[in-house]
Amino acid sequence: MPAEHSYELNQRPERAFLVGIGLKRSQPLLTTEESLEELALLANTAGMEVVGQASQNLNQIDPATLIGSGKVEEIREALIANDIQTVIFDDELTPRHQRELEERFGENIKVLDRSALILDIFAQHASTHEGALQVELAQYEYRLPRLTRQWTHLSRQAGGSSSVGLRGPGETQLEVDRREIRHRISRLKQELEKVRGHRSRHRQQRNRTGIPLVALVGYTNAGKSTLLHALSGADVYIADQLFATLDPTTRRVDLPNGLQILVTDTVGFIQKLPTTLIAAFRATLEEIAEADIILEVVDINAQNAPGHIETVEDTLAEIDVPLVPRILVWNKADKYKGESPPELPNSHEYFDVVTISARKNTGLDKLTAAISRAISSSLYQVKLLLPYERGDLVSQLHELAVVHQQTAKDSGIELTVRLPANLFDKFKQYRISG
Repeated sequence: MPAEHSYELNQRPERAFLVGIGLKRSQPLLTTEESLEELALLANTAGMEVVGQASQNLNQIDPATLIGSGKVEEIREALIANDIQTVIFDDELTPRHQRELEERFGENIKVLDRSALILDIFAQHASTHEGALQVELAQYEYRLPRLTRQWTHLSRQAGGSSSVGLRGPGETQLEVDRREIRHRISRLKQELEKVRGHRSRHRQQRNRTGIPLVALVGYTNAGKSTLLHALSGADVYIADQLFATLDPTTRRVDLPNGLQILVTDTVGFIQKLPTTLIAAFRATLEEIAEADIILEVVDINAQNAPGHIETVEDTLAEIDVPLVPRILVWNKADKYKGESPPELPNSHEYFDVVTISARKNTGLDKLTAAISRAISSSLYQVKLLLPYERGDLVSQLHELAVVHQQTAKDSGIELTVRLPANLFDKFKQYRISG
C-alpha cells in the first residue's frame, strides 16, 4: 500500500453514531428528530463524521442502559457493521448508564453524551487563559462521577503532576485519579475566583464611567458576533459554526443620537447545556447580569426559533439576569423566505422587536434607534449647574447622557439632561432640580 494512501486512512474523521430518545409524556422544546439534527451539527463541529443514527420512544428511562437491552444490541450490531468507533447519546447519561453501556458495547467503542460533546467543542475553542480554566473545570466536574476505564489518568492528559500512578498501599488507580481530580477542581475554582474578582473590579471601573452596557445573548450561531462587528466595525472572530465565541468580547459603539454604549458578546446558548458549564462560566455570564439592556438575537430561519427563544430565556433565568429592557432581534433576514417573523411565545414581553441582517448591514438603523429609546426609557431627567472650571464634566455629559439644553449663566453652565442611573449620584451635588 502506498505511504500516502495509508496517511489518508489514518487521518479520516472519527465516525460517530447518534442515539436520541423521546419520552412519551414529555413536551421538549425540540422534537427528537430536530434534536438529533442539532446533535449532528455538534458532532461535525467537533470534527466527527456522522454515519448513522437511531431513536427510541420510551414510556420511562431504563435504569441500566437508558434505552433498553434490545436497542443496545441493535445499535452494537450497527456499530460493528459500519466500523464506527463512537456512539453519542443526545441526553445526558448517568454514571450507571455510562458504565453499563461501555461494558455492553465493548472496549473498542467510546460512549459519549451531548454534554461530553459540548465540553469537547468548548475545549477546542477556548482561546484565552480564562476560557481554558472554565472549560477544564467543567470537564473535570463532569467526568469525576463517571470515572471508569475510559477516563483514567486524566491529570496526566491535562499535564498534571507526576504523582499520578504513585499508588499508596491498597489504592487502585481510579482512587488515585479521583483524588487528583478533586485537588485539581479545588485549584481551578480558586483561580476562577481570582478571575471573578478581577472582572468585578473592572465592572466597577466601567460603571463609574457611566457608559451603558448592552449584552448580546442568543442561541449558538444566531449571528451575535456578526452583529457586534456590524455595530462597532471592530475586528471580531466570526465563523458559521456552533460556539465560535466563548470568551466575552466588548466593543464601544456610537449611537446616531451621540450616545456611546458598550456592547458585549459572550457564549451562545443551546438546549441541554451542561449545568457544569453554566457554573464554570459564571464569571463570564455575569457580564450579562450587569447589562443595562439585553439584545436577544435569534436566527429567523431556525427550524424551531420559538424553541431557541425558550432555551435562551430559561438560561437567563438560571443565571438570575435582572429585569432590564430586552430587545428581540430577528437576524439573518436576508435568507428568510417567510412573509412575517415566526410567532413569539405569549409569555415574553420585549421593549421592541427588530428584524435585521447583520451580514448585509440592513435594519441596523432601526436597531440602534430601538437601543436609544430603551436607554432613554431608563434615564433620569435633571437640571444641573456646573462650574465653568468643570468643562470635563460638561464634555462627559455630552458623551454619556442626553443633553436637551445648555445655557451659560453667571454662576456656571446650566444643563437640562437625561442621565443613566449609574451617573445620577456622580452629578448629585450639581443638581438644581429634577
